[in-house]
Amino acid sequence: MSKEIWKPGNMIFPLPAVLVTVSDNEGNDNVLTVAWTGTICTNPAMAYVSIRPSRHSYKMIKETGEFVINLTTKDLAYATDYCGVKSGRDVDKFKEAHLTKEKAQYVKAPLIKESPVNIECKVVDVKECGSHDMFIANVLAVHADKEYMDKDGRFQLEKANPIVYSHGHYYSLGQNLGRFGYSVMKKKRKKSANKKKRLENKR
Repeated sequence: MSKEIWKPGNMIFPLPAVLVTVSDNEGNDNVLTVAWTGTICTNPAMAYVSIRPSRHSYKMIKETGEFVINLTTKDLAYATDYCGVKSGRDVDKFKEAHLTKEKAQYVKAPLIKESPVNIECKVVDVKECGSHDMFIANVLAVHADKEYMDKDGRFQLEKANPIVYSHGHYYSLGQNLGRFGYSVMKKKRKKSANKKKRLENKR
């Protein structure tokens, strides 16, 4: 396999394309699309978003120290793109993207009703990294849509058709290739099958 060597760049793809909702101390709300986001820690639960200081929402997060990460779906693809290319300085993105606000439990920023998962976050640190600043936050609460709970209480996000972002394009997730640990489980099943076969040959 022949590979080219490129200059340093962000090549960790695909990424989650999420809608981040924010509010300022005067009660003004905004929503922006963020791809630089992810999990930091399990215990305590922590997440981050990285945002350019020039973005309208940046100063709102700095002011309140709060935000909500709203996961996106195939049905939210248009809104996800719209909220990434339009500025809250110019338009009401909630109205134009047909997004419904819901009250959060702990933070001022609203939840997006159409999102299957809303993650309330409280900023604990801000890292100035260069083009973007990283807002490191504790997760205060997670809101999960009951529509995607199965009879055993397992949350099935895959049924919401989540989307990801890769090199300027949005994609819906494809087929299930296996659950966590399936590589080991397959080996165990293979060993069990071989053992059963040996026992049958002895009879």
